[in-house]
Amino acid sequence: METAKDLITEISVLTREIETNYPEIYEHLDENPMTIPNMEHPKVNNKALEDYLESLKQLINKHKKASK
Repeated sequence: METAKDLITEISVLTREIETNYPEIYEHLDENPMTIPNMEHPKVNNKALEDYLESLKQLINKHKKASK
């Protein structure tokens, strides 16, 4: 299991990759439902970070498939 620090680092690297290589996706990242908590003081744990990381990976994969 990765630590929160490792997950945040991986998310940052992937976000930078999206910003650089997929600017058309990057402009919509803040609209991703995974980034909008549905409670006032959400807890961010490893599971939430893993889910968000996976959602970023899926976003790239869907974009690549759609671009073919």
